Amino acid sequence: MRDLGFILVGCIGLIVGACQNEKKVVKTFDSAFQNELNAFFKDASKSPLKPNDLKRFTSLDFFPLDSNFVVRAKLSKTPDAVFFDMKTTTKRLSKERVYGIVTFEIKGQSFSLNVYQNKDDFDSGNDRLFLPFLDDTNGNSSYGGGRYLDLTIPKTDSLWLDFNRAYNPYCAYNEHYSCPIVPRENYISIPVKAGVKRYNKP
Repeated sequence: MRDLGFILVGCIGLIVGACQNEKKVVKTFDSAFQNELNAFFKDASKSPLKPNDLKRFTSLDFFPLDSNFVVRAKLSKTPDAVFFDMKTTTKRLSKERVYGIVTFEIKGQSFSLNVYQNKDDFDSGNDRLFLPFLDDTNGNSSYGGGRYLDLTIPKTDSLWLDFNRAYNPYCAYNEHYSCPIVPRENYISIPVKAGVKRYNKP
């Protein structure tokens, strides 16, 4: 996870259904990703929650899992892209470059988003990629500043995007954290009702 310093990996069962020609919509309230994320937030040594919020924390709020938001995307790499200073919620600047552009469809609509690579990951040979995005749920059922997806550099020119694994930056829980601000061009002009919802203090 971008803010958490690790990537939650593995596929959930609905991806299998998404690989079929006729996708069956899967709607439930449980997944390995959700369980791992809740366990992380309950861990006082790692949790971004403030101490008083942690005491009352039981679970994050998630949208129901939905295979409509598990999509195959085409990745067009941008090898000549230079690193730039991405703004964050503090004075800190995050060194990023546009690793490529992913193009995909959700419910018959086509979208293209920038995928970013951090300079430290590039220098160390880490295969992590970062997909921040905005959508029409922001400020209502999801965090107003947008959400993140963690990705891995694929071996081909395509990859799966599972928006059921979309999560909030730390700043959604604690304003003292420094979080990359989602670029306006990474806007999905529909409600992405998948992943972590807006945080409401217990």
